[in-house]
Amino acid sequence: MSIGGSFPFFKYHGAGNDFIMVDHRAGFHFDLVDEAFIRLLCDRHFGIGADGLISLQSHAAADFEMKYFNADGREGSMCGNGGRCTVAFAYQMGIRKDHYQFLAVDGLHEAFLRERGWVELKMGDVAAVEVGEGYFFLDTGSPHYVRFVDDLAGLDVCAEGRAIRYNDRFRQKGTNVNFVAPDGDGIAVATYERGVEDETLSCGTGITASALVTALKNDMTGNSPIRIPVMAKGGQLEVRFEHSSAGFRNIWLCGPTRLVFEGSFPL
Repeated sequence: MSIGGSFPFFKYHGAGNDFIMVDHRAGFHFDLVDEAFIRLLCDRHFGIGADGLISLQSHAAADFEMKYFNADGREGSMCGNGGRCTVAFAYQMGIRKDHYQFLAVDGLHEAFLRERGWVELKMGDVAAVEVGEGYFFLDTGSPHYVRFVDDLAGLDVCAEGRAIRYNDRFRQKGTNVNFVAPDGDGIAVATYERGVEDETLSCGTGITASALVTALKNDMTGNSPIRIPVMAKGGQLEVRFEHSSAGFRNIWLCGPTRLVFEGSFPL
């Protein structure tokens, strides 16, 4: 960690999934391998408070690179809402476009910045989905366990999610756990996130996974784009994709982003 002074930060959220954003192109602020410091920044009592921290970095072959860290201080797998927020943050930091290509931990992503902070992020294709007894398991940039429930409002998401995340199969590497229920012409989703080790108000890769398996469960196939509205506890999103016997492709996670506040934090 750097000694003395302070560094500027920005706080964004995507449908309630909140992140500390730091522009590391502007110079060295603190060491990104300092897990304890990142954990402190994300602490909701003693730090800024967030589900994770994102570093905006330069990249020779893309508009920027996004490095995402979970609230536990460790570098995480792909974060969909974090990616969407990073696009809005990059625009604020002077990378002025409406169409972006950026690098994340799982590879290159494409994104569009629309009016009023609405960001559409292209996710990676998904070829395989494990279908088990009462659950689905797939990787949408992060691993996700999905279970359909009748009463989402009455479910203890933390207790139920933690029991699955720490069972014999997932204890070592972890998994995110999503609970899904019908909601009008779409679905409602609640997610327990590994790395945060708590329920979050929305999870982009989890919302994506939940929408995909909804199409699989309801046998929605064909080349025409499928659109599934998703209500998270933090707001409304949507997932668009194509589904065929080869799997899921052309997957877009779409939803709001918002700058909450900005400030400086002492080193």
